[in-house]
Amino acid sequence: MTPIPAEDAGDGDGKAWRLPRLDEVENHAPTRIDTSIPHTARIYDYLLGGKNNFAVDRAAADAIVATIPDLPVTLQLNRLFLRRSVRYAARRGIRQFLDIGTGIPTAGNTHEAAHEIAPDARVAYVDNDPIVLVHGRALMTDGGPGRTTFTQADLRSPKDILSSPQVLEVIDFGEPVALMLVAILHFIKDDENPREIIAELRAALPSGSMLLMSHASFDANPNQGRAGADGWKNASAEMNMRSYDDILAMFDGFDLVEPGLRTHWNPDAEPEEPLDAVENVWGYGAVGIKP
Repeated sequence: MTPIPAEDAGDGDGKAWRLPRLDEVENHAPTRIDTSIPHTARIYDYLLGGKNNFAVDRAAADAIVATIPDLPVTLQLNRLFLRRSVRYAARRGIRQFLDIGTGIPTAGNTHEAAHEIAPDARVAYVDNDPIVLVHGRALMTDGGPGRTTFTQADLRSPKDILSSPQVLEVIDFGEPVALMLVAILHFIKDDENPREIIAELRAALPSGSMLLMSHASFDANPNQGRAGADGWKNASAEMNMRSYDDILAMFDGFDLVEPGLRTHWNPDAEPEEPLDAVENVWGYGAVGIKP
């Protein structure tokens, strides 16, 4: 499997996008990195063309791609959705972004897309993985426009996120917030009540806030999709692909922005990219506004 080339992450001179090496992360992570189990964040990193992964992650990724060969393209489309949706929110006055389940940071992440439109935008990144936390803090050592924080917390415990000092340092819940759940809810099982998690987060948001969400789906080919999802069973988190209707129901309490829930989401008519021509997409994305 040949991963799609990653965007340039810098030349190693210590500036904002110099990705730390895995040995740096191992030396400074608050908990020991288990290299015997495939890790979802590192699998994503590999499929996106990154270098922050181990042999066990690459083997798991290759097995998944053997079942769903075009999955890496869907992951690139998801990154395109992230950038477009963040810019959409920033153009409409949103100046604070709560990004939960950010994964290992790479070029083109939330604060970069937001700062293209609003250099004063503030971003609170949240992930439950200490590896991600170390990467994120290393990337942000030189500051930059706007304020950005990284918090280790789990989406399954919304109260911990909403009360986190690092989150509250940059997020004022008295003003509209862009809540970002990009490619994270498919790692929440049905019995963990993903809709209740969203409802608890929604309740903390004022009117005018937005939900920016994407989610994996097996709709393109249910049998193939379910077989591919099985490849995640031995990873640090299982994949739970869902149908269009199941994903649409997660936007309960939000008014969907046109064109609604789509495989290709581009309401601002931004310039077309080659990925916009992809037909077989394993997921959907949309933006909703809280009335």
